[in-house]
Amino acid sequence: MSYKHISVTPLSPHIGAEIGNIDLTRPLTDEQVAELKQAFLESQVIFFRDQKISFDDQIRVASYFGPLGKHVGVNTISKSTDNPLVRRFHYDETSTRVSGENWHSDQSCAAIPPLGSMLYNHTVPPHGGGDTMFASMYSAYEALSPKMKQYLDGLMATHDGTRVFGPGTPVSVHPVITQHPETGKKLIYVNTDFTSHINDIPRQESDRILQFLYDHCARAEWACRFRWRAHSIAFWDNRCTHHQAIWDYWPNVRSGFRVQIEGTAAPVAG
Repeated sequence: MSYKHISVTPLSPHIGAEIGNIDLTRPLTDEQVAELKQAFLESQVIFFRDQKISFDDQIRVASYFGPLGKHVGVNTISKSTDNPLVRRFHYDETSTRVSGENWHSDQSCAAIPPLGSMLYNHTVPPHGGGDTMFASMYSAYEALSPKMKQYLDGLMATHDGTRVFGPGTPVSVHPVITQHPETGKKLIYVNTDFTSHINDIPRQESDRILQFLYDHCARAEWACRFRWRAHSIAFWDNRCTHHQAIWDYWPNVRSGFRVQIEGTAAPVAG
């Protein structure tokens, strides 16, 4: 698609694009929203620079993509704010760990996982610390051998929220290979944090297959690395990406706010 109302600069061959010619502190035109939605689907994660946004701005922009939802976690590192739709992600010299250090898809333990997440960081560490990695699960699927695709097709896996968030968190079952509800593309839908096992096969077989998939999904060929600057935004399609927060900046500060868009359906079987 050609873009007339925003600029879209790809960051890697498989995933990620930086969006320009846009001011997120103001309402967007219908044309800008349409192009932003297209860039989101095409690039899987989109980035913005120099956007000093408020809670209201962040909620308004995310709401163009659907109703906002709440985090399903119980024992979480991120914290609530005075707005129930906005969570605070703040790390400093008192932190003992950070959210998202493993490759994962946000809250895949939910019966209907989030459509996407939008993180705004107003304060970032010096010297490029605190980058976030993103990987395309489309490209990871496409690189599988035909025999492996055939083996995985139709398998189901358990996603256990208690592994990350503790008791009282959802446990759900999703297909190992899914299709994106809007693009129709197939992708791998298991991740290190939440997927406990593949159902209805021996546990040892499940462990070996999952480890292969985790390693495969984390390969650099279909990933990009986003270097944060103050007042930057990353907005990712949770249905077809993995991401990983890199904690290389202790005791410095990385601080911001995140909202999430509700999913519209459980992952579709491949």
